[in-house]
Amino acid sequence: IFAKQLFGIAITELTALMSRRTVYGSKKANGKYSFCDAFSDEEGNIRYKRIKHTWKDGRCIYCGTSQQVFDRGDDAETYAYNFIHLENPLELFNQPNMKFNVIIGNPPYQLKDGGGRGSSAKPIYHLFIEQAKKLNPRYLCMIIPARWYSGGKGLDDFRNKMLADRRIKKLVDYEDSRDCFPGVDIAGGICYFLWQNDYDGICEVENIRKSQKHVALRFLDEYETFIRDNLAIRIVQKVKENCDSFLDDVVSSRMPFGIPSNAPFDDDGDLNLITNSGRGKILSRRVTKRTRPNQ
Repeated sequence: IFAKQLFGIAITELTALMSRRTVYGSKKANGKYSFCDAFSDEEGNIRYKRIKHTWKDGRCIYCGTSQQVFDRGDDAETYAYNFIHLENPLELFNQPNMKFNVIIGNPPYQLKDGGGRGSSAKPIYHLFIEQAKKLNPRYLCMIIPARWYSGGKGLDDFRNKMLADRRIKKLVDYEDSRDCFPGVDIAGGICYFLWQNDYDGICEVENIRKSQKHVALRFLDEYETFIRDNLAIRIVQKVKENCDSFLDDVVSSRMPFGIPSNAPFDDDGDLNLITNSGRGKILSRRVTKRTRPNQ
């Protein structure tokens, strides 16, 4: 089992040592106190290799992180994770015909995508999921931030694929990440999922808040906007059963008339405009949406 069935990819040298100590009972797979005597090297089947990013136009071609931030000396951590910095993840094991039955993980969540104050972070957890699927496992289970529900930050394509994937058998959602990881506050909450290669059906969605659980069977792409709350889904369904017109028919989320919220007033304007800055006049030609014919 240790030699031929259990494999791991560590994200840093320290986590490699900790993982070996947990799995083999020793930070060296061939150490004196190792549970397994089948290994001739210290690494065993828990792999870690320090590598560098591959830069192009200031970004890594694999993870998209900033060269300005992570192109640094050998003494600093590169955060160039092995698993997502190659086309075929099977290359890590030097066994081209290797078959994985189960893959589980808690991948790194993000990397800085710019330098200086106010820089944001680029999500990378979805890259680990996409790589894992290339290994064609029977089961895949990962725990990740729930922010992918709404897309953005390079997650739109990943979001669309996940919501349409009928192989996701179960999705467990924590709106408050502290209900899952005590003391850890992750904006947007946390979730984990079970993806089963030979499954094709409806997903069991479980919402967990404190000690309460709400479970529902539903397709994740039932609506264009993913509704994470099972109780909210029931409300939406009841409303749709009894109504045929909705609020989105009469309101707009942004710039309904093509006028930005910080639009300046025109001294010679012919239309009245009320904004958060006060009342004023604007020219009618600045209205580019929802205009009536001949007006």
